[in-house]
Amino acid sequence: MRLDAVGKRYGLRQPWIVRNVSQEVAAGRLIRLEGPNGSGKSTLLKMMAGVSTPSAGKVIGRPHTGYVPERFPAALGFGVREYLQHMARIHGLAAADAGTAVGEWLERLGATDYARAPLRTLSKGMCQKVAIAQALLSRPGLLVLDEAWTGLDQAARGALDAAVADRLSAGGTVLFVDHDPARLADRVDERWQLAGGMVIVVAGGAGAARAPAQATVIVELAGVEAASLPALAQLDGVLAVSGGPGIVGEPVTEPGLIAVTIRQAESDALLRELLTWDGVHVAGLRPAQAGPGQHRTGR
Repeated sequence: MRLDAVGKRYGLRQPWIVRNVSQEVAAGRLIRLEGPNGSGKSTLLKMMAGVSTPSAGKVIGRPHTGYVPERFPAALGFGVREYLQHMARIHGLAAADAGTAVGEWLERLGATDYARAPLRTLSKGMCQKVAIAQALLSRPGLLVLDEAWTGLDQAARGALDAAVADRLSAGGTVLFVDHDPARLADRVDERWQLAGGMVIVVAGGAGAARAPAQATVIVELAGVEAASLPALAQLDGVLAVSGGPGIVGEPVTEPGLIAVTIRQAESDALLRELLTWDGVHVAGLRPAQAGPGQHRTGR
């Protein structure tokens, strides 16, 4: 699966929530998406799951997908088993397979006693179990989880952890957002961090619990020189921002591009500033210490 310059905004005159994200999504990977509230995490997950269409770019090669939204629409006019059987048919399961899968996931998540209950009568925790069950019925190749552990009891959390492990061992890919930084920390293969609507990809797993101290912003110049920009100055081959934190320029490897390295904590402020300048386009973002083979967003 690949994201090709994917972006999203809600209206032509509205700001970009996610912009210019180009990223390979390898099979069998557990990917954690991080960022502050309002940074666009849910928007990106919806586009990757196929429930929201990008305003720009495209998602290529998406496998069959299961998606748990941040907010499950519990007011639907179904009972629990009726809804899950309906979703199983949408996922393409035959009637007999659908009944088996629904029964399995109700049992695994501790929801069998609520199989006949109307969705609108369920607690938040029970609604979350139903949302998880519908996403897992068809054993998807891509599982997208937006705060899926929230509201679950301990046994159901363990069942969801096991389901994630099942999908990964079967060669599937799992993307998730969760407020607990320890969630699946020992299994994460990649951490994606949203900054200024774009993605920084950081290696995951043990020993990678913290983001890099610096990020590199790839700035594309449209017929202008760096020295002519309001807050940039070229000093003996080193790019700096006047009156701001120290920024060190990397060698320009492509015509019309300048790579600006800045402390991670200040990258959002720099991005906002750069996006106000005429003739400047932010073409990408990546960890400062990444080598040539590591990921970065593309133009």
